[in-house]
Amino acid sequence: MSADRPAILVVGGSLGAKSINEAIDKSLDEIVALGVQLIWQTGKPYFHTALQRAAGMEGVHVTEFIPDMGKAYAAADLVISRAGALAISELCIVAKPVIFVPYPHAAEDHQTSNAKALVDRNAAMMVRDADAGNDLFKKIKALLGDAAMQELMQRNLKAMAIMDADVRIAKRIIEIAGNRR
Repeated sequence: MSADRPAILVVGGSLGAKSINEAIDKSLDEIVALGVQLIWQTGKPYFHTALQRAAGMEGVHVTEFIPDMGKAYAAADLVISRAGALAISELCIVAKPVIFVPYPHAAEDHQTSNAKALVDRNAAMMVRDADAGNDLFKKIKALLGDAAMQELMQRNLKAMAIMDADVRIAKRIIEIAGNRR
């Protein structure tokens, strides 16, 4: 990875995200033409397809799984992600500009609600899963070209982060356990 070029981290969970993978695949030439680096976590089902598609492309790093998300987030300037609770928690803490592509079949479409909560606070952008193939690249290009929006997202994500969530949860568990005696 080069510190001289922006890096986009694309994650879709351990199994990958079909719509995100297909959207990145569709626009890979345009993404590379932006002069960025791409860390593309595909999940197992799409790994070999993505590896073949990215063969010989400079700055495109395809991986099935990322064992150290801390390093991946540290390298990223922009993140493309699903909008599960864990992803949102992590992204608030690392405060990286993010475009969410919520998984629409999650229980009660909660990922869309999660993403909208951040979008409404100018802490993220969102592309509907069904629109990813047509709209994701447009959002990537727009966000990469808007330093002010990136800074606003970072500030707002930091403001939403709960840095001591682990301590709060542990205290609450102890409190609940103590009440059952």
